[in-house]
Amino acid sequence: MNYRPESTGNAPYTGSLAEGLHSRGWGTKVITTYPHYPSWRLPSEGVRWSSSSVDAGVRVDRKRHYVPKVPRGLHRLLGEISFGLRAATARWGRPDVVLLVSPALFSSAICVLRSKLAPRRRPVVLWVQDVYTLGLEETGQGGKVLARVMATVERWVMRNSDGVVVIHERFAEVLSQRLGVPEDKISVVRNWTHLPEPPAVDREAVRKSFGWGADEIIVLHAGNMGVKQGLENVVEAGRLAQDRGSAVRFVLLGGGSERARLVELAGDVAAVEFLDSLDEERYQAAMAAADVLLVNEKAGVATMAVPSKLTSYFSAGRPVLAATDPGGITESEVLRSGGGAVVPAADPAALVERAEQIGADVALAARLGEQGRKFRLEHLTEEAGIDRYTEVLAGQAARGTRSKVRRSRSRSQED
Repeated sequence: MNYRPESTGNAPYTGSLAEGLHSRGWGTKVITTYPHYPSWRLPSEGVRWSSSSVDAGVRVDRKRHYVPKVPRGLHRLLGEISFGLRAATARWGRPDVVLLVSPALFSSAICVLRSKLAPRRRPVVLWVQDVYTLGLEETGQGGKVLARVMATVERWVMRNSDGVVVIHERFAEVLSQRLGVPEDKISVVRNWTHLPEPPAVDREAVRKSFGWGADEIIVLHAGNMGVKQGLENVVEAGRLAQDRGSAVRFVLLGGGSERARLVELAGDVAAVEFLDSLDEERYQAAMAAADVLLVNEKAGVATMAVPSKLTSYFSAGRPVLAATDPGGITESEVLRSGGGAVVPAADPAALVERAEQIGADVALAARLGEQGRKFRLEHLTEEAGIDRYTEVLAGQAARGTRSKVRRSRSRSQED
């Protein structure tokens, strides 16, 4: 449901994977919708019921679907179902393997069902970027009934897929231990850094272009502003910084379902600034010019997702500060990289104090930034991620070929 030219969330990975497979000799076709995330609005022009194009050698079929203005509850479910129906009724051709991406879970469920009912079933691989069951538990949304329904759907989709790819080892544990997915079905392929090597920038000039003072400590949060980010914590940290006369300014870059509420909440807080989404060049420049790059998560969110922004942050060579629960995936990733520091979620005072400490210590900031870049080069390269994905998909395609041969032999014997 998310593909280029969207620049946040899953889209950079789905786009680079499709193009990476094509460059490795795979015939690759994408069925997607029109760009709408994180604004949750369709483009004002060029949106038809269906369209086709070839981008970087990849056939991209776009299907219009229902985009909810408020992407929660029933509205979000209807959005996923509408895209699932469009994708399931599209022409798939005769692929060797079908790759589905979750989110969106219900779209994936509909396409798994189509695959199961097809006369000639193709191997299906599910790429899990977020675990819905954990998301409901950790954000406290929906209640127990919805959580049970979601767990049932998620378990069915995963068990009826031929393979499941997760982006972190902790996800693999959750799928096997809590959702009962056989371990031999699960592969781990980490998300990679989708941005090119960042160019050298004149930090002073970039800061001036954004109106950031030379004596300010700019703490930049780039990406989606949704429920799980818990960004009211950042607004309160900005209020505290303002009351203290701190040099810290929090900058929230991007869009999302919570942005309007956050803008209203921060109406009297000069230490909190909002920026609209930027093109790739300006986005990289903004990260390079900031003093600290922020990951903020709602208290209780520990395992449901791996923040995709971390791969971009590590590329920027700036220190990362994570406000998150102890023991969670985000904490483990930041500490493992050596590229940043961690403070408790929903603790605005701790956030301001640690931002001040890192921002004021030039040597510490440089050391953390360099460690993050090193981690990115050793563990998060696009080439390594797509090579691993190619192995997983080739294995499933080979199993599908063997199954077709067995079915053919069986029919021949019956004749």
